[in-house]
Amino acid sequence: MNQDYIWEKNGYVIRLAKAEDAEAYYEENFNPLDPEVSYLTGCKETFSKEEVLSCFHSFCKDENRSFFLIVSPNGRIVGESVINEIDWDLRSANFRIGIFHETERGKGIGTWAVETARDFAFETLKLHRLELEVYSFNPRAKKAYRKAGFQREGVLRDAVLDKNRYADVILMSILEDEWRSLKG
Repeated sequence: MNQDYIWEKNGYVIRLAKAEDAEAYYEENFNPLDPEVSYLTGCKETFSKEEVLSCFHSFCKDENRSFFLIVSPNGRIVGESVINEIDWDLRSANFRIGIFHETERGKGIGTWAVETARDFAFETLKLHRLELEVYSFNPRAKKAYRKAGFQREGVLRDAVLDKNRYADVILMSILEDEWRSLKG
């Protein structure tokens, strides 16, 4: 993706990741990774620098992914918003988001990032469907997704462990017609 897509709100910026962001992305977010991020996203708790940098660079080059960074007013990378697994024939993709720092949560940044990615998916990528999975024990994310127009469409029952108890994975999506209705 060779265009610069940049959105700004209250000093925060969402923009495409660039290769030169890799070191800061690792240092500011994965050294170490906030345990709550690991818990709410289902990723492992520790990553080597080589793992993160390798994935970061491959994500930047992947033509079936739009990899955005969320940058705080002081220039620190505090999150990511990713449209991935794009199927251009079906015009369908997966969505995920992560706010890496507790101090940045609860400010509406996640909701704004979800809505920005959703609009990008339908306006720019011309998708028909955007889908995601969210754990049943993540009420903040479920609220942000519902607010952005995602609808619950299924449940993978007891598909994940939540502190030694089983929990559900909730499947959600939004279709282009639903998005058009939201946008008026």
